[in-house]
Amino acid sequence: MHIHILGICGTFMGGLAVLAKQAGHTVTGCDANVYPPMSTQLEAQGIRLIEGFGPEQVDLKPDLFVIGNVVSRGNPLMEEILNRNLPYTSGPQWIGEHILFNKWVLAVAGTHGKTTTSSMLAWILEDAGYQPGFLIGGVPLNFGISARLSGADADSSFFVIEADEYDTAFFDKRSKFVHYRAKTAILNNLEYDHADIFPDLGAIETQFHHLVRTVPGVGRVVVNADEASLRRVIERGCWSEKEWFGSSDDAQWSMKAQHDGRFEVSFGGEAQGCVDWSLSGVHNQMNALAAIAAARHVGVPPAQAIASLGKFVNVKRRMEVRGSVNNITVYDDFAHHPTAISTTIDGLRKKVGAARILAVLEPRSNTMKLGTMKSALPGSLQAADLVFGYGAKGTGKEALGWNLGEALQPLGVKATTFDELDKLVQAIVHAAQPGDHILVMSNGGFGGVHRKILDALPT
Repeated sequence: MHIHILGICGTFMGGLAVLAKQAGHTVTGCDANVYPPMSTQLEAQGIRLIEGFGPEQVDLKPDLFVIGNVVSRGNPLMEEILNRNLPYTSGPQWIGEHILFNKWVLAVAGTHGKTTTSSMLAWILEDAGYQPGFLIGGVPLNFGISARLSGADADSSFFVIEADEYDTAFFDKRSKFVHYRAKTAILNNLEYDHADIFPDLGAIETQFHHLVRTVPGVGRVVVNADEASLRRVIERGCWSEKEWFGSSDDAQWSMKAQHDGRFEVSFGGEAQGCVDWSLSGVHNQMNALAAIAAARHVGVPPAQAIASLGKFVNVKRRMEVRGSVNNITVYDDFAHHPTAISTTIDGLRKKVGAARILAVLEPRSNTMKLGTMKSALPGSLQAADLVFGYGAKGTGKEALGWNLGEALQPLGVKATTFDELDKLVQAIVHAAQPGDHILVMSNGGFGGVHRKILDALPT
């Protein structure tokens, strides 16, 4: 089959392209911005890329057009496809029908921690010899790639997928994860996000319940017992086995913190072992509990999963050290929702103790740009010693629709905001002292600010 992918340079669609190529399909694709690293990764796979969405691309005559959710009505190629009544489908539906249809799918859903938990789960299965396929919205450093069809030596029956609640396509407003037909589903957490497509938390809970409805009776749902929203989801009906994790009394899976980030894992009140790793933060311990529980469903003993996590290397852009100059360390993190910002800073605080944390934030997600979460930002940044906010000028797609400086006023003098990247860098470098930790948080490239800071710091 020849498929032509619209929006191929996104993380999800790029991963789809790799999987399709590995499965033996002919793959071409297009996007508005075709540039490294995604372009070079795809071209290395023998995938032809086209810049833009010109209607003449229908002359490629693929068997099927696969449409990313960045594509909307008015897109010239999409309009030509519709006018000619050519066959098309969404990315999630194509994956469900052509990649996942005969697999034991382990789907990881939640507002936060999907990428990290998926990576942990894939690594546990890999270390146990299962050689799973996976599609993850980041680069798990244990693998160095974000997607693969299966392990090198086997056609594995297992596939780990990051199960996103964002909508599928302009013509399918269900969440992506309803297409995956999970046999093992992790519901990690659930709070309000994606204000551009969901009116309220209840609307997201409905989508999560749609996911629960697709899990078979022989399947298992692993649920965070500490989340009232997820309890409401399960109360609407669940036809599969359930296992709860967290600190609530009815949680089968629980943990007890030790020292230096170590924690003991218990199941049914019985100790299973102690995770000894380099990751910090309670959120990562909860991610690990969920991954251990899900791996047990496919036959990995908890003790083995615990040992595997001792060799787990975190995902790229999750508290990733980008460099250190004059004892000043610069980190990169994907955090952009207030809860993720708070837990990320908390995790770093536990790691560095009383050392100063300089938080650098670019609120650029669709939800952030709408201003829905702006009132929660000061509280999420409270544990940082200094805060540097960046909101681009103008009316372009990167510009905020609200005043970042006003939103951060409750933080007082420890917060400053900028609308020019060079001035932001200058201020950070001027404030930084040996021993400081500069934590950069954004779900985008942030203009390469990490490298700019490292280059500007005096040696």
